Amino acid sequence: MLRYTLMRLGIFAGCLVVVWGLVYSGLAPRGLGDSNGMWIILLALVLSAPISFVVLRKERDRASARIVQRVDRMKANLDANRSQEDLADDTARAQGQTS
Repeated sequence: MLRYTLMRLGIFAGCLVVVWGLVYSGLAPRGLGDSNGMWIILLALVLSAPISFVVLRKERDRASARIVQRVDRMKANLDANRSQEDLADDTARAQGQTS
């Protein structure tokens, strides 16, 4: 997951540099008034999102598969703990009835 996040940040940083260059060279419009910095960040976000979606598809699938595995493992551990508690509770009740 960290790898995917870093790759996504890298794509955003690349888009930020490109947009900044385009805006300051006059090829892309500047923001209104003092909004130039916000305009550059917003435009970089808008450009990096679809690029990340296409370019990082395989990495996103790998990250989601790892997350699913961790969730399944946690569910299995939780079910095992529940069954141990049920067994201990049943044993305690059985011993309480025979005494």
